[in-house]
Amino acid sequence: MAGGAGDTAATEPATGAELGRVGLADGGDVTAAALLAKEAQREWAATPGPERAAVLRRAAQVLEAGRAEVERWLVREGGAVPAKAAFEIDLVLGELWEAAALPTQPWGHLLPTSQPGRSSEARRVPLGVVGIISPWNFPQVLSMRAVAPALALGNAVILKPDLNTAVSGGVAIARVFEEAGLPAGLLHVLPGEVEPGAALVSNPDVAMISFTGSTPVGREIGATAGRLLKKVSLELGGNNALVVLDDADLDAASSAGAWGSFLHQGQVCMTAGRHIVVEKVAQEYLERLAARAAGLPVGDPAAEEVALGPLINEKQATNVERIVSETAAAGADVLAGGKRDGAFFTPTVLGGVTTTMPAFREEIFGPVAPVTVVADEDEAVAVANDSEYGLVAAIQTGSVTRGRRLAERLRTGMIHINDQTLNNDAFAPFGGVGASGNGATFGTQSSWEEFTAWQWVTSREQAQPFPF
Repeated sequence: MAGGAGDTAATEPATGAELGRVGLADGGDVTAAALLAKEAQREWAATPGPERAAVLRRAAQVLEAGRAEVERWLVREGGAVPAKAAFEIDLVLGELWEAAALPTQPWGHLLPTSQPGRSSEARRVPLGVVGIISPWNFPQVLSMRAVAPALALGNAVILKPDLNTAVSGGVAIARVFEEAGLPAGLLHVLPGEVEPGAALVSNPDVAMISFTGSTPVGREIGATAGRLLKKVSLELGGNNALVVLDDADLDAASSAGAWGSFLHQGQVCMTAGRHIVVEKVAQEYLERLAARAAGLPVGDPAAEEVALGPLINEKQATNVERIVSETAAAGADVLAGGKRDGAFFTPTVLGGVTTTMPAFREEIFGPVAPVTVVADEDEAVAVANDSEYGLVAAIQTGSVTRGRRLAERLRTGMIHINDQTLNNDAFAPFGGVGASGNGATFGTQSSWEEFTAWQWVTSREQAQPFPF
C-alpha cells in the first residue's frame, strides 16, 4: 500500500527484477505515527514485564516458523548468499530471545537516604517513542537489535528501514510482531527517502534516535539531535584493521582475512578494510590471500551456489571500481580480482598499498582486501591507528599475550585476537569510537542504558514543614 509519498519498486540487485511495491513515507506519515506511538506507549509501559517478555518470545517463534520466507527476501532483495541469510536470521533470533529477558530483570535500586523517615529509590523508565533508522547490508539484525530491546523495555518504535531492503528490513519485522500479538500503535514501519528520516530526527514526540549508517549522515543526525537535546545512538562506518604479526599461523590468518574482507561482498561495517602485515611474512600472506580470493565464485545467489553475490546496486559497484582503479594507478598491485560486471565485483586483493592510497583511507564497502606491509609491531600499531575510524580490529599472532599487549595500544571499540573482524553477540557490547560512533550502544549489557532513563523517586509517610 502506498504511503504519503507514493510507492517504489523492491528490486533484485542480481537481475534488476521487480519483486514488489513498497509504500514511501513522508514527513506527514512520521508526524501521524509519532502521535499514535506516543499514545500507545503509555499503556505498553504500564504492562507487566512478563507480558511484554511473552510478546518478544512469540516474535522469535513466529520468525523461526517463517524464516525460510524471510531468508529468501534477504537473498533476492539484499543480494545475500543463502548461508549469510541463514546466519543473519540466527542473529535476529538471538536478539529477540535476549530482549525477552530484559522486562523481568531488576529495574531499579533502593538508595540510602540522607533524611530520616524518607525512602529513596532510583528506577529505569522507558524513554517513550524511539526512532530507528537502519541500513540495507544486514537489514534484519541491524533493525532488530534496536527494535527488540526498545519494545521490551516499554517504548514504542518508529522504524525507517533503508529503501534498498524495505521488505526484509522493515515489512517482515512488522509482520513478525503483528503475528506475535504486539498491541496496535507500538511499531510503525515507514520506508522512505531523506524526508521521513529528517522528520523522525526532528519530531518532538520522538525521544531518541538510533541510527546505523554512514559517518557523514551520522554527523548530521548527531548535530540535529544535539540542538534538540535529544538522545542519539550512532553506529557508523569503519575502516578496520586486521594485523598479522610475524609469528601468526598464515593459513589461519589468510582464511580470517578472506572471510573478514569478502563476507557479504565486503558490505559490512566490520569488514577487514586494511590488512596490516609484518614484512617478514607479507609475501607468503599475500600469496595465500590471493589464492583464496581467486577460488571464490561470484554470481546470482538465488540461482546458483556462489560465495559472493551482487553488491547492493551498480552505484556501489562503480564506487568500489573507482577506489580499486585509483589505488592501482597510485602504484598498488592487483593480485586477484579487480573486475566489475554490473553489480557484481570479483573478490580483490591489493598488494603494495600505502597509507596515502584511496583503498587505505576510504571505507570501501566492497570485496576488496588492501594489504599494507610494515616493518614491525610498533609500525603496525601506528598504521592501524592512522584512521579517523575506530570500530573494530583483529590481531593474528602465535602468542595471545603478545596479542593482548598490542590490543591495549589500538583505538577501537572492539578487538578480536586470533580471529577476524566480523563478530557479533547479542549479549556483548557493540560499538565504536571516533568516526565510527558514540560508543557501545548495542548488546543486552547496554540496552537498559540506551533505551531507558533514570528516575529518582523519594517518599515520606507524612508531609513535613520546611523553614520557609
